[in-house]
Amino acid sequence: MPFMEQKDVLKALQRDHAAELKLAAKRLKGTARHTEIIPSPVLSEMTGHEILLKPENLQVTGSFKIRGAYNKIASLSEEELSHGIVTASAGNHAQGVAYAARERGAKATICMPQITPPLKVDATKAYGADVVLYGEVFDESAARAQELSDTEGMIYVPPFDDYEVLCGQGTIGLEILEDVPNVTDVVVPLGGGGLGAGVALAIKTFKPEVRVIGAIPEGSPAWKNSLAAGRVVPADDVVTSAEGVAVKRPGDLTFALLNEFLDDLVTVSERDINEMILLMLEKHKLVVEAAGAVSLAALEHLNLRSRKFAEAQGPHVVVPILSGGNEDTVSIGAVIQKGMIARGRIMNFEVELPDKPGQLVKVATILANERANVIALDHDQFKASAHYTNAVALGVTVETNGPDHIDRILTALREAGFQPKRIY
Repeated sequence: MPFMEQKDVLKALQRDHAAELKLAAKRLKGTARHTEIIPSPVLSEMTGHEILLKPENLQVTGSFKIRGAYNKIASLSEEELSHGIVTASAGNHAQGVAYAARERGAKATICMPQITPPLKVDATKAYGADVVLYGEVFDESAARAQELSDTEGMIYVPPFDDYEVLCGQGTIGLEILEDVPNVTDVVVPLGGGGLGAGVALAIKTFKPEVRVIGAIPEGSPAWKNSLAAGRVVPADDVVTSAEGVAVKRPGDLTFALLNEFLDDLVTVSERDINEMILLMLEKHKLVVEAAGAVSLAALEHLNLRSRKFAEAQGPHVVVPILSGGNEDTVSIGAVIQKGMIARGRIMNFEVELPDKPGQLVKVATILANERANVIALDHDQFKASAHYTNAVALGVTVETNGPDHIDRILTALREAGFQPKRIY
């Protein structure tokens, strides 16, 4: 993906932001959904602040990406559209561009890595786009998209480092200011920075006293390193389940804007992310992908990890942006399990039993008395460590009601003479 030249960054920074953001909102009317704010009593109680969700997971195509893609494509002339649209993406941006191109009557070509799940390929094709599977990683797909743009004259639609794209994402900020006039803080996940830069530009243009706080997974440090250095610093490695924000290099324009307008940055763990995905499912019946849960995961840490948030006087009215909800069933199943483990809703333990009749029944009775629901059981005569002369290793996975319930179960087993070892 090409870097943005400094002269183009400076040119973009000098544009009439208020007018461009209003124009983006006008273009998107009737295409992008004005997602309605959802109050979250459970998160408000958990954090001690008023938490109001901005659910872009309920957006057309399942994420905020339709906004930027459509605003960019709507800004093109009929002559430019006739050349066709091209981009590279393995996820939400692909679907946003495909949908927007179809709405504008333009042909779209999306380059995706060969490892892209068939579900995402099919979803993109369903919006009428041609999909080119090329390369093993995103960077190779992006190079192919740029090559098609250069050789065939197609218009390249960047995923984040583009003024029209980020103004489209900025309409989320306009909607928040309209729907929550007393908002004090907006929390936004940062990947390439298009969403964060657009929202920050909108908030600071129209209501600069509102704080904009970025959220990143601890395994995706590019923004942390770049903001600390005062320049774009690519990450050596990115390791996170939140693929939507797994970007090695922030955009040049997005960095310039966030370096000026971002009030603070909060880092969250994979455990925090998984817990929030589960909480959204249970309490709000909302499917939120990992990248969309990053801003939610930051909420519990704002007091400790954001000095500007902690020092602010008066009540906090916080709007986290749920950036997307495109999660396949296999992935969400694994995430739910991880979330349940993190919250103490599933426990696995091992215990060695004397190899004589009745021992398994003893353990089963204790679990029944403690109302622990057995999910899986592994009774293995060959795994024991010879703690007993004749021993059997028993592995048990149970569904529990939380950390206190786990403590009661383990205590009951110890009181019965067993020595349980908790695995997770």
